[in-house]
Amino acid sequence: MASSTFGLLLTAIVFNANGVVSATEFPGDYKFLQHYNYTLGADDLTDFGRREMINSGKHFVSRYDKLMRKHTAFVRSAGQDRVVESAQKWLIGVAQSLKTQTKAIDVVIPEATTSNNTLSHDTCPAFESGPYSDLGSNVQKAWSSKFVPPIQKRVNGILGTSLTTTSIINLMDLCPYDTIATLNTTVSPFCQLFTKDEWHSYDYYQTLGKFYGYGAGNPLGATQGAGYVNELLARLTETPVIDHTNTNTTLDADPATFPLHNKVYADFSHDNDMNGIFAALGLYNNTKLSNTTVESAEKTGFSAAWTVPFAARMYVEKLQCKHEKEEFVRVVVNDRVHSLGFCGGDKYGRCTLSRFVQSQGLARGGGNWERCHV
Repeated sequence: MASSTFGLLLTAIVFNANGVVSATEFPGDYKFLQHYNYTLGADDLTDFGRREMINSGKHFVSRYDKLMRKHTAFVRSAGQDRVVESAQKWLIGVAQSLKTQTKAIDVVIPEATTSNNTLSHDTCPAFESGPYSDLGSNVQKAWSSKFVPPIQKRVNGILGTSLTTTSIINLMDLCPYDTIATLNTTVSPFCQLFTKDEWHSYDYYQTLGKFYGYGAGNPLGATQGAGYVNELLARLTETPVIDHTNTNTTLDADPATFPLHNKVYADFSHDNDMNGIFAALGLYNNTKLSNTTVESAEKTGFSAAWTVPFAARMYVEKLQCKHEKEEFVRVVVNDRVHSLGFCGGDKYGRCTLSRFVQSQGLARGGGNWERCHV
């Protein structure tokens, strides 16, 4: 969300239609707006985010302590500044836990329409500007037309404004963004302007955007993650990458920039790209989300708050278990073990490596990449 969007929104609230500052104080929960100082940036990692990524690195070492003390992670990052900084802070957390020097990122892949990159979607024209490019926002518009009008009526009535549906959504966006703007993580007063039920509706609004915009609900969502899945399979099987989608073949063919025999890998990307990877893996592909009524995450198995919160993470584990001849694969999303029903996952969420590889037919079959250029 661009910083200017929030700034213009708050200006519209503080000033009346004639451009004159309101002579009366804002009532009740809105009183803070009278002297609120807007200082949020755009597309930057906040101090809270920096601390969160350092803690993420520490958490990773805590979870995989023995592995991390024997092996060094090979780290890649998408090229946007905040993603690179996220990777750097994660590495600081790792180093602090291990009491070692902080290592550098091994590979930073540029984000551009002319550069293949499995950590950032930019190279599928039909996805970026074709018939499915607005699917997520269109589904969100349908849902916002259901839940926003009562909020809009209340807020405009209290403030004497004419805020649009989009402005109400932006006002709700300020709750999480303002909350994490400082290290003390005090809940923003913007959060108090809406009810618990309204926040459930807002959560569902964001869920629809991720699912239909970038995930399994978009016909080309999984296609964006196919290249990464093929890289993952190469690492799991320690064999060269076989892919004709958005992998960078120059980097992936070089052991210096894409090793196959490491024990630990860490890739840093964006939430939208993670949704495409989840879809390509088949993690949430049985989900069906309505745009006319809230469906609980417990029922659908999918929520943006579950899958891509701030500092979201997915761990893919390759396990060698006692008394088992074959290695296993397990997927953990934000510390929640995924069931992996598509490859016969057991009660521990494990599939055999061979069955996991076989289950990835979409990626191995080309990911429908030819549809990117129709």
